[in-house]
Amino acid sequence: MFFISDAYAQAAPAATGGGESLFGSLTGLPLMIGMFVLLYFIMIRPQMKRQKEQKAMIDALAKGDEVITSGGMLGKVTKLGETFMHVEIANGVEIQVQRSAVIQVMPKGTIK
Repeated sequence: MFFISDAYAQAAPAATGGGESLFGSLTGLPLMIGMFVLLYFIMIRPQMKRQKEQKAMIDALAKGDEVITSGGMLGKVTKLGETFMHVEIANGVEIQVQRSAVIQVMPKGTIK
């Protein structure tokens, strides 16, 4: 028993007081803000611009306009309502579609 020395636990290092975690959160904050700004200019802003242009196009629809619907139908607008419109896709054949289904207004004379 005399040959084995006693083992004592070492004292724990002193706590830093949270200085590193505060510094870490402060460096992460500008990174998160930068990512949000980048996301805004790359994705959100162009999407809002496209939606605004689409709404302006739908509001400007008039009788006689030649349009393409989201289903791929090409026709001439015959009647306009608040939310629906009638589109003539062939002689004597009219369909009723939502105004929001129009994806493009074609130049006059496209339909022969």
